[in-house]
Amino acid sequence: MPGDALNVTTSTLSLTVADVDASRVFFCTHLGYEVAMAADGFASLTRGDAAADIVLLRRGTEVLPADQRDREAGGLILALTVTGLDAEERRLREAGAPITMPLREEPWGERLFQLTDPNGVVVQLVEWVTPDETEQADESEQAEQAQESEEPAVRVISPAAENVTESPNARMTGLAAPSRGSTELSTWTVEMGAGQTGPEHSISREQVWTVTAGVLHVTCGGRTDKITAGQTFVLPPDVLRQVHAPQAAEAHVAMRSDGVASVPGTEGTRVLPWAQ
Repeated sequence: MPGDALNVTTSTLSLTVADVDASRVFFCTHLGYEVAMAADGFASLTRGDAAADIVLLRRGTEVLPADQRDREAGGLILALTVTGLDAEERRLREAGAPITMPLREEPWGERLFQLTDPNGVVVQLVEWVTPDETEQADESEQAEQAQESEEPAVRVISPAAENVTESPNARMTGLAAPSRGSTELSTWTVEMGAGQTGPEHSISREQVWTVTAGVLHVTCGGRTDKITAGQTFVLPPDVLRQVHAPQAAEAHVAMRSDGVASVPGTEGTRVLPWAQ
């Protein structure tokens, strides 16, 4: 370059997304990022190695120029070159991370797979190999497949204190979730005391509730239903609902793991910690 050479001290990728919290949880849970700074509608993430830092901005924020505020991080791929790609793929798969393109190898020696975060950000993990290394990788993969075929296919998940979330209105105990062995669904139990009422809100995914004890009054779409122990009810996505317990009650809930909540009068969406 003519004149003074460009001196790059660090690299940062700025992503505009609809739900900053959902992407923050994804990058910190699955890819080892840590929160350097955070505020409403903003999070700065970093790692201790050569990976690019990441800034997450909520869509519509006034920090961005007016012509950029409504753009989202679609159509781009964050590619990270790593070592031990097979081990990383296995770790993420076992953790229930959303792997959206399986591990594959290209003829020119590139091995890769992709994950997609809740806002549609595509992360690609890449490893480059020589022909000799490719042959060794094939042999290693065959050995791993033989070992995996001997492992049980069933995952057993037990309730644990660290997966309990207390709110003023209920107690949620997380069961299956991407961080606890599932790949598509999250399940949890809900306990509500007599007289407790949850907030009015909507969820982006369908939920299936089975009342296991007591009685729940569920208001959805302007109608209130009484559901007793042993009955199951289905809550449609993106419809306001509210749950009331006239007496102590318990329920089991199932939902696609990428569901997020919206509360009237507040901006953005909220992740469900017990479903992550």
